[in-house]
Amino acid sequence: MGHITFSPPYVSPGDVETQLRNLGHAVLRPQDVMAWSGNTAEELGALGASWGDLPPDEFLKDGGRYRRRRHASFVAEPAAPAGGAMQLRSVAHRAHWQPVEYNALHGGMERWFAPVTEAVQQAPAWQRLLASLAHLAQTTLANAPQPWFVEAHQFRIDTAGGIGRPTPEGAHRDGVDLVAVFLVARDGVKGGETRIFDAATPFGQRFTLTEPWSLLLLDDTRMIHETTPIQPVTEGGWRDTLVVTCRRGGFQDAVEPAPKIPAA
Repeated sequence: MGHITFSPPYVSPGDVETQLRNLGHAVLRPQDVMAWSGNTAEELGALGASWGDLPPDEFLKDGGRYRRRRHASFVAEPAAPAGGAMQLRSVAHRAHWQPVEYNALHGGMERWFAPVTEAVQQAPAWQRLLASLAHLAQTTLANAPQPWFVEAHQFRIDTAGGIGRPTPEGAHRDGVDLVAVFLVARDGVKGGETRIFDAATPFGQRFTLTEPWSLLLLDDTRMIHETTPIQPVTEGGWRDTLVVTCRRGGFQDAVEPAPKIPAA
């Protein structure tokens, strides 16, 4: 039997906010991502070239060497007038942290990944992508203007060891408000099926993102997601993604334990 794939359930740009509110997810075609974010194919292609220079992820608890990544953090705030564009500013490089309730494999530990390069962070295409996502979070998931705490992860999953696992933690939520997964590129692999599940119902979907710069959007308070392992079709196959999360109220950080009160 051949390898079976299912096409993404693409929606039109005008339906994204409604579908996010009603169903908790939406998927956009590359051309619609470009129109929505104000980027050209050439700009996104130039940005995608930076995925060829990602250092290894040194924190994989399964002992794998199949993941490379960089990480950066930002704050996006509404610009005047209310409802307008978001202003994005980078913050000092910081650890990525998740509680074990959201990441059973890697939760509860500070993971200091290599930073996204300054050239990438300052690229207009990068700035527009992240600001557009923060604006979508603001208009779709919030009742009032507020700052959004944004984390961006460049991932490359390779198959040098035979199998690459985009989500070694399995089906999960991230503990944020909005999750965006851009398929930047894939080459010489099979697998990598996206699976999304409604946390409160039996509803689920499965599909494979194959078009560069197609985009999956998730209301993380409602949806669980995972991506199946990839296998090589040709030697050296890989899959690149940009994962961006938007969270209100602050970044997720390790909570210091309360001090012990000496016994009387």
